[in-house]
Amino acid sequence: MIKVMIVDDHDLVRTGLRHILSQSGDIEIVAEAASGEDALREVRTCNPDVILLDISMPGLSGFEVCDRLNRHHKHSKVIILTTHAKEPYPSQLLEAGASGYLTKSCAAEELQNAIRRVSTGQRYIGSDIAQQLALAMLPGSQGSPFEDLSAREMEVVLMLIQGMEMPDIAAALSLSPKTVATYKYRVYEKLEVSNEVALTRLALEHGLLENRT
Repeated sequence: MIKVMIVDDHDLVRTGLRHILSQSGDIEIVAEAASGEDALREVRTCNPDVILLDISMPGLSGFEVCDRLNRHHKHSKVIILTTHAKEPYPSQLLEAGASGYLTKSCAAEELQNAIRRVSTGQRYIGSDIAQQLALAMLPGSQGSPFEDLSAREMEVVLMLIQGMEMPDIAAALSLSPKTVATYKYRVYEKLEVSNEVALTRLALEHGLLENRT
């Protein structure tokens, strides 16, 4: 059996995924988590083969969780399952150690196949994601300004546009407030914005924010 952990802050999404995967005879849900912090605690005890991980969650986002899992729990392969198909999310999360990337609009059969392939050490990228990556590589294509950010800088961006305060970001990322401030102003410089309102507006324009209920 392939042991799977689901990490998503929406109860309805977790319920749907649990129902879909229960139809497979070779996939077992061994744990669920509603936040990145819970996921990092759960993974130590359930030791899943594959982790289905959302990006946009309160507190630690998928970037930080993916990075920590890749560094400390290499046995557990991560599949990003999100609403975000546009760059820079796919490239940066694959670079951060994700083994797969799918959108939540994928078919149930594709999700099951992705889990099976990733559990054997292969990579799996959804067809819509592959198309986005290919288009981003075409000469003259206009990419997202966020593509030039590092994974850590993107993590800080996601927390800033969630409205998190600097001390809370520092605590969540195990960094000093001074280091977080350095990342923040480096981001402002790269994106040519001067405050969090402008940063949030830019994130909306480039599809980095999803409607949350």
